[in-house]
Amino acid sequence: MTTLSKIYLQRYADILIWGLKASRTKPFRKQDIVLIRYDALATPFAEVLHANLLQMGLNPVPRVTLSPEMEKNFYQISGPRQLIFQPPGDREFFSAIKGGIYLLAPESITHLNQVDSLKIGKAAVARKYIRDILNQREASGDFSWTLCMLPTEEQARRADISLDDYTQQIVHACFLDHDNPVAEWQAIYRKSRKIQAWLNRMDVRYFHIESEHIDLEITPGGRRKWVGVTGHNIPSFELFVSPDWRGTRGVYFANLPSYRNGNYVNDVRLEFKDGAAIHISAGAGEPFVVNQLATDPGANRLGEFSLTDKRFSNIDRFMAHTLFDENFGGPHGNCHVALGASYADTYNGNPAELTPNLKKKLGFNDSAIHWDMVNTEPKRVQAHLASGRSLTIYEDGCFTY
Repeated sequence: MTTLSKIYLQRYADILIWGLKASRTKPFRKQDIVLIRYDALATPFAEVLHANLLQMGLNPVPRVTLSPEMEKNFYQISGPRQLIFQPPGDREFFSAIKGGIYLLAPESITHLNQVDSLKIGKAAVARKYIRDILNQREASGDFSWTLCMLPTEEQARRADISLDDYTQQIVHACFLDHDNPVAEWQAIYRKSRKIQAWLNRMDVRYFHIESEHIDLEITPGGRRKWVGVTGHNIPSFELFVSPDWRGTRGVYFANLPSYRNGNYVNDVRLEFKDGAAIHISAGAGEPFVVNQLATDPGANRLGEFSLTDKRFSNIDRFMAHTLFDENFGGPHGNCHVALGASYADTYNGNPAELTPNLKKKLGFNDSAIHWDMVNTEPKRVQAHLASGRSLTIYEDGCFTY
């Protein structure tokens, strides 16, 4: 069970409902369907959200995720046809829901470390149609989502801190210790919009990211815009763009560890040429990284480039979960890139117009995976403009706006 108090759970619920509303272009209507997908340890929080959504006149549909043992058995026991089996009704269900709230409270994050990563990739590809449905419905304003994480013993152990300390990191990061945390999020929302407007006024040919171990050029591409603090992830302080993957060249290095599909990965080094990662190495978990980036043709290409301003984020340590680690503030802020799927909401136009053919033409990447890799080194990011000028947009953990 969660270690958060009842008042913190209610404040957390208020933030998630704010995020669900902020991340959509159309208002909710009475009787709209909202999925609550939650890990078993998050049941007390799911109960709070369930009641709140009912009070709003919505129809919450709770669905508990697989237990670690069930998930491990699925990948180890399933035959080829079972691995890609899709339950009847899922297409209709995901075509009808108006919102999704996802509550993460992992009992284990290493239970899949002996599972063949190719089987995990095959199952992910089979379920990609659900992501495609929701992306299309989000683009038309008919769907929004948000997610958060609750503290668990497993997460605290993997982050090498006590459960109490881990809980306090979540409390501070999400402003649960404030009387009106929604107001705090609204203030960050407004500040981030000003920085986004500044970035989006630039006519950028490419960005150059430099740190001790990074020397990378990223091409934003045409019809792009920076977005962030959308209400999707709680917490989320990052501003990001989905670049034209074809213009990526140079070296990226992720110095912050990560856990993915049960595997511990550290010190990932990626060398890009003509948009694809052609040389892949890692200090830990290298075979897994190589296999993941071979999941499909888009898995070794960039789907996202992101920067986090340390003035926004209270997160100052490794949390053993991407939701928090990709928003690391600390002394130097962070940048991260995501290998795999791009985000349609970074298209500078009506997202509903972003057809598969147009996405391909503009260099928006497509993949069944989306894997964030984080660098927390001191760095400088320069925008090289179409005019021939260059401008430092990020240095010492802060945007220069």
